[in-house]
Amino acid sequence: MCRGFKFSGVAAGLKKNGKKDLGLIYSETPAQVAGVFTRNQIKAAPVLLDMQRITSGTCQAVIVNSGNANCCTGAKGMQDAISMARWTAAKLDIQEEMVLVASTGVIGQPLAVEKIQASIPDLINTLDPDGLSALAEAIMTTDTVPKIVTRKGQLGGTAFTVTGVAKGSGMIRPDMATMLCFVMTDIAAKPALLKEMLLASTDRSLNRITVDGDTSTNDTTLLMANGQSGVVISSDADRKEFQSILDAILISLGKQLVKDGEGATKLVEIAVTGAATDADAYQIADTVAHSNLLKTALFGEDANWGRILGAVGRAGVPIQPDAIDVYFADVLMVKSGMGCGKEAEAQATQVLKQPEYTITIDLKAGKATSSVFTCDFSIDYVKINADYRS
Repeated sequence: MCRGFKFSGVAAGLKKNGKKDLGLIYSETPAQVAGVFTRNQIKAAPVLLDMQRITSGTCQAVIVNSGNANCCTGAKGMQDAISMARWTAAKLDIQEEMVLVASTGVIGQPLAVEKIQASIPDLINTLDPDGLSALAEAIMTTDTVPKIVTRKGQLGGTAFTVTGVAKGSGMIRPDMATMLCFVMTDIAAKPALLKEMLLASTDRSLNRITVDGDTSTNDTTLLMANGQSGVVISSDADRKEFQSILDAILISLGKQLVKDGEGATKLVEIAVTGAATDADAYQIADTVAHSNLLKTALFGEDANWGRILGAVGRAGVPIQPDAIDVYFADVLMVKSGMGCGKEAEAQATQVLKQPEYTITIDLKAGKATSSVFTCDFSIDYVKINADYRS
């Protein structure tokens, strides 16, 4: 794991099921930090607090709770977020402003901060360099599995590590990052550079996923760098190397989030090729990935290619309908805007039975490409969200 970082997760009693619901990330030395946050105009108290504090470019700890979003909770909610940071800082003997806060769960309900305050000593006493699994469990809501990725690299012959942990299963259309995502590294870099690299990575990864098209009020992604490896990003080559690892971390986490989408049974990449511009390719991929008609067809394993072309046609991008090809994996299902017949449909149906595959849409209008990862809509998605608060 990353040198100088410790993690923990405990059950504070915020969740009705008694599972872990309070987590902590702690750097033994102050870390440089960058973050991206939800574009939803309704932002949870911890998001607003972090947006203020992160302008310093430095933090040393992040306290996270699940089971309650602390959103739409007014002045009391903001005071509760501040109190979480204050109590944590006091026990760690660091400055209050060095603690960031994140929350996820039900919107609009008061946060049981007395339970959090009572659990902070245990949270700190159980900090461990190998405690990432406990943290990953503590930040889960409807997730069925924890999501962790670690990569190692070298700059100037010295090794460094990058580790990412995320949660998210529903209310996923990030528009910045995902519900909660934390990336830690033992390299050193200035906050402004970290921000540039984080924005670039999220645009290529976490901004290219969807489960249900809803943008959370609590979306937070943080990148912390404490420099304990002795590695410093000091050249364009260094930056390129670290950027590639950061991209790989966030792409992997993004795919894990979609794969674990509420009730999901399929992980599907919607790839658009042959577009006139990158923006056109992305707009079409994004539109198709969000089509509820397509997502239900994916669940039903129905090679209903008409739903794909319907979404392409309403994406707001100029196209030549009679030029489009559509592939299900390597099966050509649509050629020049027309279906390829029952035999091709039978082969495509076999592709749809797989847990992961790619649908490729070739516009034949240029060389630009883009892709978005999506999942199917199952009956379980409706069930999970119908009684989420109960």
